[in-house]
Amino acid sequence: MWADMSVAIITGASRGLGLALAEALAQRGWGLVLTARGADALEEVAGKLRKRTRVTAIAGDVADDAHRVALVCAAWDLGGLDLLVNNASALGAEPLVRLEHLPLIGLREALETNVVAPLGLVQQALPLLRDSRGTVLNISSDAAVEAYPTWGGYGSSKAALEQLSAVLAEEEPDLRVWWVDPGDMRTALYAAACPDDDLSDRPVPEQVVPAFLDLLDRGAASGRYSAPALLAGAAS
Repeated sequence: MWADMSVAIITGASRGLGLALAEALAQRGWGLVLTARGADALEEVAGKLRKRTRVTAIAGDVADDAHRVALVCAAWDLGGLDLLVNNASALGAEPLVRLEHLPLIGLREALETNVVAPLGLVQQALPLLRDSRGTVLNISSDAAVEAYPTWGGYGSSKAALEQLSAVLAEEEPDLRVWWVDPGDMRTALYAAACPDDDLSDRPVPEQVVPAFLDLLDRGAASGRYSAPALLAGAAS
């Protein structure tokens, strides 16, 4: 075990927001346990970040029980766990479709990845998080609280994640639990959801990461946050 180093688990870490968060924390010397389903892309990311910090990369599906156990064991090997980032997401359909056409198998996948897996990882990680009085960061969406056509399956899964987050914050008052809407970003996930949308004016994830670092730096209280609002506040 390695002492005197903050440690984070980040799911969905091979691209998009997960990758941007991993890069930012690596710059700060955090130890990282990274996961994504694509082994080659994940190892490429890990190889670059190992030049800055200690990184354990474990490819797999967060919906798998054994995989979640392996992630928490890897964090323990690095010294504990200070931050759990539940970032991996499934849309339920690519591209998104109206509810009348939403495949139920896709909805089940979205619920399994976006709700069940994050709770399962929290359950496995709680002993380490309690020891460190650490933080759970659940990546949500404005689709959790707003009704957008075609976003019903994904949005309902994120709404469920937000409710789990709020209850977890009540049940674990010694932890910080944040459920954060990152806002629209220029990511592969959004492109898959809405391939006809022009994303050229959307921020890239690296532009959004400072909002998350701000929450970390000030040890923000448990609650729901909007990254665009945090960034706007910092700029004013």
